[in-house]
Amino acid sequence: MAKPMYVRFEVPKELVNQLYEVVEIARDSENGKIAKGSNEVTKVVERGQARFVVMAEDVVPPEVLAHVPMLCDEKEVAYGYVPSKQELGSAAGLSVPTSAVAVVQAGKAKARIDDLSGKLSQVKE
Repeated sequence: MAKPMYVRFEVPKELVNQLYEVVEIARDSENGKIAKGSNEVTKVVERGQARFVVMAEDVVPPEVLAHVPMLCDEKEVAYGYVPSKQELGSAAGLSVPTSAVAVVQAGKAKARIDDLSGKLSQVKE
């Protein structure tokens, strides 16, 4: 199946699990904070508060996330993609799927986010 229009690069399978883990660690960290859903993610990226963004590839309609990669590039926020909005919702501590998650305060996930950002920037090129 073709990738949605907002998916700008293929994330290697070994990095996908790390993306889910970063969301879980940031969510569970004492001083970690995440924003869930496309509207909240858009707000924190626009305000310059987002440190890292994870988007699901199976969002319908794809227009919901069409603006997010461009916004992240403009604000110089690293981002990546995961295949499942259901799993992304679970990683974010939700019982429902979510299209996107932004890490606002990394907490204990900071080192992993820095590492992932570097790896994803290489994949992106």
